[in-house]
Amino acid sequence: MLSEYLKKKRKSLNLTQEDLASKAGVGLRVVREMEQGKPTLRMDKVNQVLMLFGAELGVVLKVKNDE
Repeated sequence: MLSEYLKKKRKSLNLTQEDLASKAGVGLRVVREMEQGKPTLRMDKVNQVLMLFGAELGVVLKVKNDE
């Protein structure tokens, strides 16, 4: 889950939510909402934060069994 991943990575680097927001160039609210598991987030902001950890959100195609 995104919220768990983000919190774990942030804490492993000894960053506060404020530190992470500042380094990512996003508002503190964005980081808090991500860590709280808000169901609707701006993908560009999420990727801006994830870039710090060498990760990004993307599309995963599911293949149908009959193809």
